[in-house]
Amino acid sequence: MEHGITPKINLFERIESPKLDFVSGAKTARLDDIEKPETSDFNGVLTGLVEQLNQTVNAPEQLTQDAMLGKADVHDVMAAVAKSEINVNIATTVVGKVVQTYEKIMQIQI
Repeated sequence: MEHGITPKINLFERIESPKLDFVSGAKTARLDDIEKPETSDFNGVLTGLVEQLNQTVNAPEQLTQDAMLGKADVHDVMAAVAKSEINVNIATTVVGKVVQTYEKIMQIQI
């Protein structure tokens, strides 16, 4: 293989961006969304996180309907399902840890 020869096919031009965030209208889970909440009170932050979880959980259903109509790719549906499962597992773990912490605090004698 000679050096200085450019390939005839540019793979970077052929890579399509995922349609997951564009089809469903759901926001992606970025750190900016969590680090910069719109409100500073705990209730507002928690409500925002629950709403984001709800959007993520509902995204596969909409994408499945779009895939049946030919508007979305099956790969996007599978990615949305995986993302939804991961977010539900994380939320379940966090809730469990919060409950455990609450129970430990309640056992502290004053």
